[in-house]
Amino acid sequence: MKNILIIEDDVSFCLMMKTFLAKKGFQVFSAFSFKEATVILNDQQIDLVLTDVRLPDSDGIEILKFIKEVNPSTQVILMTGYTDIKTAVNVMKMGAFDYVSKPINSDELLLTINKALADAGKTSTIVNYEVQVSNNQHNTPTVSYSGSHFIKGKSEKSKELYEFINVVAPTNISVLIIGDSGTGKENIAYSIHKLSKRANKPYIAVDCGAIPKDLAASEFFGHVKGSFTGATTDKVGHFEAASGGTIFLDEVGNLSYDVQVQLLRALQERKVKPVGSSKEVDVDIRIIAATNEDLQKAVREGDFREDLYHRLNEFSIQAPRLNERGKDILEFANFFITQSNQELERNIQGLSDEVIDVFLDYEWPGNLREMRNIIKRAVLLTKTAFIEKSVLPAEMFEYNVLKPVDTANHSLNGVTPMTGTTLQREDLKLYSSATEEQLIRVALEKAKYNKTKAAQILGIDRKTLYNKLKLYDIEL
Repeated sequence: MKNILIIEDDVSFCLMMKTFLAKKGFQVFSAFSFKEATVILNDQQIDLVLTDVRLPDSDGIEILKFIKEVNPSTQVILMTGYTDIKTAVNVMKMGAFDYVSKPINSDELLLTINKALADAGKTSTIVNYEVQVSNNQHNTPTVSYSGSHFIKGKSEKSKELYEFINVVAPTNISVLIIGDSGTGKENIAYSIHKLSKRANKPYIAVDCGAIPKDLAASEFFGHVKGSFTGATTDKVGHFEAASGGTIFLDEVGNLSYDVQVQLLRALQERKVKPVGSSKEVDVDIRIIAATNEDLQKAVREGDFREDLYHRLNEFSIQAPRLNERGKDILEFANFFITQSNQELERNIQGLSDEVIDVFLDYEWPGNLREMRNIIKRAVLLTKTAFIEKSVLPAEMFEYNVLKPVDTANHSLNGVTPMTGTTLQREDLKLYSSATEEQLIRVALEKAKYNKTKAAQILGIDRKTLYNKLKLYDIEL
């Protein structure tokens, strides 16, 4: 259960919010002044503080400074009236998570609280660590935290990735992170920010795929009250909120063409104009973008602006797949075991020998995200000191391979999944076009429509697979 502290001098409003959040499953404390709040913050482990910007004995800046001194990991959300929005933005630049405007919309507030708590957990998973592997056969994890914000590995792929981050972080160059879903692209972006000269400035992460097209301009650049239906107050956009720091555009390929035009202008001129306003606002931001799509293909097909692509891609980083990281897989596993132990109040010591073999052989189509979820579930279910095969999901034992077609017959009935056999590239050339198309469809289904994984199953590279998808008019 997460602990929330509400600091609000309006007693009736404070009690109403306390009741609402308690019903949502939180342990809620309340204070009607800064002085009362300091006592609670010193006595209790508080995960999130919801505070008014103006209190009888303090203001948002003083409150935030005190909270971060007591516990830097405590998230802070500000409640503000229309006249205090600029103050709220300034406090966000100092490390507050977000602000909500009064009158409070309870659903929006709950969404913001959950996101803040989720982001706090995410931050804890990307702290740089070194896993000291013991000499016993079970790889019992011991984790030491060193204060930067990146999970290091020892494989060549991990070393190369870390070198790229170290090289580009101190600059203001725009970075495009390319990689499959679940490879930790946001962790890489945050690592670049924390190793940059902007480390103490805001870091704003935006999921471009989650922003409705009609609201994108407002979300990015803000709006003024009355500029459109539903604009009941002024809103500061992500660009202005991130000024001085870094804005991370996740899944940037999902932006509509119109929004791409507006984004390009903002990047070129370093100015934004809130919706409905005649005044431009200067912004000083560094852009980090990420995608799991082929943006070069999108440029060729006219779905993504070429000038924006080059503006974002001043330096590119490929996020390696988990199955490319060799024995780093065990280091990541040990880290997630430690994290799950803390979250679930368990004391699992590591992986059994059999599970170590399974982890090293498994192809991890969902990458780090899949591993985190599998381990969390395993830690919850495990009744012994070490995670055993019995608590792993069935799909880990269904190897992603296909049964070769009988090349003498070329019958479609021969295209069936089977464990233990991988289709080789030269095999694919022996099949008729009809059989080849069917093989590709089966591979896509087996890979849950992950194109990189499907290409591996077929024994071809991604570019070849893209060409064949186009040839056979296969839409995903």
